[in-house]
Amino acid sequence: RELLADQRAHWQKILLQAFRDSKMILANTSTKDYRLNLYPYLCLLKDGEYIDIMIQSVATLPPSGESLKILARDLGSRVYTKYSVRQKHQNQMLDKLSAIYNKYTRVLAKDTKECENLPREQWCKLETEQRSGPSLQGGESHWPYIVTLELGTYMVDLMVKNLKINSDILNPAHDRKLIPVLYHMYAFRSTRQIGFIKPHPILSQMQQEAMETKLTFDSYVMPMLCPPVPWTSVRFGAYLLTPTKLMRTVEGAMQHDVLLEKCQNLHPVLDSLNQLGNCAWKINKPVLDIIISIFNDRGSEKLDIPPPLTEAPRIPHFNPHDPNYTASEKALMKRQVMSAKKKYSEMHSLRMDALYKLSIAHHMRDEIFWFPHNMDFRGRTYPCPPYFNHLGSDVTRATLLFAEGKPLGAKGLDWLKIHLVNLTGLKKRSSLQGRLEYADTIMEDILDSADNPLKGKKWWMNADEPWQALSCCMEIANAVRAPDSTQFISHFPVHQDGSCNGLQHYAALGRDVIGATSVNLMPCEVPQDVYSGVAQQVEELRARDAKSGLKIAQVLEGFISRKVVKQTVMTVVYGVTRYGGRLQIEKRLKEIDEFPKEHVWDASHYLVRLVFSGLKEMFTGTREIQDWLTESARLISKSGHTVEWVTPLGLPIIQPYHRTRNQVVSHVWGCSLPVHCSKAVLRPDTVKQKNAFPPNFIHSLDSTHMMLTALHCYSAGLTFVSVHDCFWTHALTVDTMNKVCREQFVALHSQPILQELSNFLLRKYCTSLPSEARNKKYQECRRLMLLLAKVPQTGDFDLQRVKESTYFFS
Repeated sequence: RELLADQRAHWQKILLQAFRDSKMILANTSTKDYRLNLYPYLCLLKDGEYIDIMIQSVATLPPSGESLKILARDLGSRVYTKYSVRQKHQNQMLDKLSAIYNKYTRVLAKDTKECENLPREQWCKLETEQRSGPSLQGGESHWPYIVTLELGTYMVDLMVKNLKINSDILNPAHDRKLIPVLYHMYAFRSTRQIGFIKPHPILSQMQQEAMETKLTFDSYVMPMLCPPVPWTSVRFGAYLLTPTKLMRTVEGAMQHDVLLEKCQNLHPVLDSLNQLGNCAWKINKPVLDIIISIFNDRGSEKLDIPPPLTEAPRIPHFNPHDPNYTASEKALMKRQVMSAKKKYSEMHSLRMDALYKLSIAHHMRDEIFWFPHNMDFRGRTYPCPPYFNHLGSDVTRATLLFAEGKPLGAKGLDWLKIHLVNLTGLKKRSSLQGRLEYADTIMEDILDSADNPLKGKKWWMNADEPWQALSCCMEIANAVRAPDSTQFISHFPVHQDGSCNGLQHYAALGRDVIGATSVNLMPCEVPQDVYSGVAQQVEELRARDAKSGLKIAQVLEGFISRKVVKQTVMTVVYGVTRYGGRLQIEKRLKEIDEFPKEHVWDASHYLVRLVFSGLKEMFTGTREIQDWLTESARLISKSGHTVEWVTPLGLPIIQPYHRTRNQVVSHVWGCSLPVHCSKAVLRPDTVKQKNAFPPNFIHSLDSTHMMLTALHCYSAGLTFVSVHDCFWTHALTVDTMNKVCREQFVALHSQPILQELSNFLLRKYCTSLPSEARNKKYQECRRLMLLLAKVPQTGDFDLQRVKESTYFFS
């Protein structure tokens, strides 16, 4: 550890001198060609701050290396963030921000506090009262992507050229020989050549053996220890000082920023992001401690805790020039080496990911914290802190509780029991009452799991989501042992999941009775399971084919299950192709130990065809809408336009898929880095535009439904957060949230969504017909007009029935 610290101190001195020398050269160089002169960007911070950023990036570089583009972007972004924060200090914005924020938190510190003003309105009111001083409303502009990348590439260049290490540093007796710490390499991803920066194995070994006790994170990747600043405009919100984009966009794309700036009223969208960000969280310490104990032992594959690298397979050593090996033996050994290296790299990645998450959770164990939110270009919302948040895996979710507790009330304990059964993956076809009765029959196992998680019967370990199941067992145990369970204060988030939510939106759009029934828009005694329905249909088709002598159908006997088809059914609605569906089914079949591996390829081809034909029969209206959206996007992009639309909440959306033309960032060290141009003249990528429109349109509707639910839950005083189509609240308020969720779905789909989309697209793309009737463009535009005007017919499903459906979200 001391050796590594000394080495880093030495590198700091070397890099500082090299940085100053290089900066001096740039100051005296006039750039006459298209190349960007970086000198002004190297004067924004103190010299030592650039060096600190570089040294930190070396410390976090994985042994397998990092893509040059990602590393360069990260370095450039860190410089921009530091500079932006400094500007706020120098412009005296901090004093004004601090004064307004202190007043704001006094009024709105509690995430479900009822107040006559929304958080956004409250902030704007306070800002109006404090008029003196600089404006807070995003006077700064984000650097162009190309600038961030050029600056980052320059910093990588410095590191590669100047960082050296003694090749025998771990064997001081040997002669001193300096070698580079970082290497620039190339790897092929599909048909593209990717630049990689890889650390020398000596550095990776030193870092591994040092077993450093501290991890360093930038503050903006950590949860906030105070409520987020409410989004009041496109440019202002989330973190106090760190600049944050309202919309995550494809690298280099500027169209979204322009569209959002023009947008007059984004208040409902901003308010829903504020509502999600204002939910306060705390750590579930008992569960975290158990997870950490297993992590520090040897991990557990069954419980999704990655093992340490000491458990990794040994990389075989062989000399490819050894004449004793035959050509086939060499080829086999090479494959074994590659496989072992790949496995090691994957294990390292998973282990570090878990270490980051658990370290942050441990650091936050006695804190109350918040996750500020932003969204992607479709309006789907995400927490800004990337490593640790409630969108994470089962392990991460199990460590999170609402900071605010609420009594269970009359039905809260029942909801905890139902939630636990949902987490086990059992009783999917049972009614809520059936699940509740099942929970009561296994109460002994539930209490044993809570009391002796690692030494008892370990019932919780067999659940689909074992860690969340354990967390729920502990909550139920505490509640049933309380003097009065109705008064027990619960911090536990109870989930309600949409039933194949994408298909629910399609069925509602098409008013498709059969489709609506199969995805629980129609009230039923027990939940309808679309996955089991498709699996049953596929099994009937398979049995028929097997009877007529088809060999692969006979091989598949007994292997068709809900699990095999689920992922494909779920993702068909989001545009998965037959090729993608085949890969999904192949993966599921490989997981079945008894299934003959030599038949996986043929079986996956056969099954994906059956799944697609089965879905077409069950969801006729859905298929028509999908085809209409796909063909519309094809003709729009063929005419040279990207597909745009506006969500029912007024959020403008543009698909950022273009035929990329690369601009090259290059440096003297021979590295050329292709960067996508963001100019408006780029032609749209027709294939991506048409394939992505149906799933993106549905995603924009599910995000609208979530936002409407969030806003109305806030008005009702509920704690509410979401993981896309999975809504969370306290056990006490599940019934209220369910009522709001159904009402808002009906309200959303009571709008003529497809007709309004048709009208918007006609106005956008078909207002100016070319004058020449024989003109090819005229013919294409006319075809588009006729298609857009022909909105798919709808069926007879009564949307109001959704309000009575118990299993719509359950």
